[in-house]
Amino acid sequence: MGIQLEATTILAYRRDGVGVIGGDGQVTFGNTILKGNATKIRTLYNGKVLGGFAGSTADAFILFEMFEDKLQSRKGDIVKSVIDFAKMWRKDRYLRRLEAMMIVLNPSHLFILTGNGDVVEPEDKKIAAIGSGGNFALSAARALDRFAPDISPEKLVKESLQIAGELCIYTNTNIKILTTKE
Repeated sequence: MGIQLEATTILAYRRDGVGVIGGDGQVTFGNTILKGNATKIRTLYNGKVLGGFAGSTADAFILFEMFEDKLQSRKGDIVKSVIDFAKMWRKDRYLRRLEAMMIVLNPSHLFILTGNGDVVEPEDKKIAAIGSGGNFALSAARALDRFAPDISPEKLVKESLQIAGELCIYTNTNIKILTTKE
């Protein structure tokens, strides 16, 4: 039986030429908090693409590096990059065992990537969440998107993650946010 890390909430949102990703800082092992200020989001391709991960930190670093290589080879084309990356992740036996999920976005596109080779573009094409508190953050973000149309994308992500951090024991309220614009 492998070690299971339960941690993280990552939320991504895009609207009106702005892409925002946020994540909490908690890393948990069993019923112990190992770290409260981890960074699970990053900028890619000279700040034009944002990414976040849920799962094993070491695995995520490998995946971020590989995805950034795909972005470089595809000259920043996020759509072609996610397809190439998913094919590579799915075909490689070693990579399939990596325990992580990713969200990647730019102001025009948003995708969830998994080791099963899944490339999921959310139905509404503007909100996605992964991790232990992902459903809490997603629900809050949908409500704010619907009922507070004047809220800034950054504030929507921050408030939604704050709510997730108040509900999910594997998520805290040490929130980090990154933004990219067209």
